[in-house]
Amino acid sequence: QVQLVESGGGLVHAGGSLSLSCAVSENIFNFNAMGWYRQAPGKQRELVATMNVGGVTNYAGSAEGRFTISRDGTSNTVYLQMGSLQPEDTDIYYCNSRMLTKNYWGQGTQVTVSS
Repeated sequence: QVQLVESGGGLVHAGGSLSLSCAVSENIFNFNAMGWYRQAPGKQRELVATMNVGGVTNYAGSAEGRFTISRDGTSNTVYLQMGSLQPEDTDIYYCNSRMLTKNYWGQGTQVTVSS
């Protein structure tokens, strides 16, 4: 069973930065893509950023230019560096890995941005 464990969430003031990490129990290059998603209570989970096995990245419009997804194949870890955070970035952030049509999710990490 694939396991993804997020860390790095917390409380930050508007304008600040946070770095999220996702430790994956398997070789991250076994997956078609890795990514970060966010979800507010009662709302659908939505994309923040993804990186496919070839290293091509895709960002939500709200994340473009402020967030950076990266990976470390040695440690099988995926990162999300978030900058210029705003209160509207407050959500639970989930790490995702995708293998064909199968998705795996972490337990989520809370990011709270105060104004």
